[in-house]
Amino acid sequence: MNMMNKNTLTVIITLSILGIVGFYIYKYNVMETTPGENRHRLANKYLEDGNYDEALRIFNEVLVEYPGYKEAHLAKAITLLQMGRLGESRESFDRAIGLDNRYAQAYADRGILNDRAGQYEAALDDYRKAFKLNPELAEGPGWLWRFLRNIPDRPPTIADRAGYLEEQLKKPASERLLRVPELDSKQRMYKK
Repeated sequence: MNMMNKNTLTVIITLSILGIVGFYIYKYNVMETTPGENRHRLANKYLEDGNYDEALRIFNEVLVEYPGYKEAHLAKAITLLQMGRLGESRESFDRAIGLDNRYAQAYADRGILNDRAGQYEAALDDYRKAFKLNPELAEGPGWLWRFLRNIPDRPPTIADRAGYLEEQLKKPASERLLRVPELDSKQRMYKK
């Protein structure tokens, strides 16, 4: 093969690879499969960074335009929960579940809300419903998720918490230990 053909082939292969990579970057980071998705992603970044006011502002904007966007209702509920606005958070979880009564992540996160609010039986019911709808939620975050967030130890999962609640609720009320703030604060939220 002469040098010109070899260089042409190299250029074609390189451009093909760049084109494929570019398409997937566009498809999964720029192109919206759901209207409002890009702003939802931006708000999620604010949520993950702890900038709750900005996240909430953007989630509200998205929901004004697209009130049926269940993922935005869920993320708004998580934001409100992180801000300590439990009543508003519950309303958003309920809206997400109202849009899709098989939305396992919403049940799991509403369970966390109920847990934090001291409504342990309701939390246990929501955790069980989440497991029934999506058994993978019981596994919690995988090693890659933890690695990317620099979390060396596996945080407690809703399965861990549900088991603990079941065990404690069987005891007489005077012997129950239902809150362990340093462990409870490590519980992971579920989004999607």
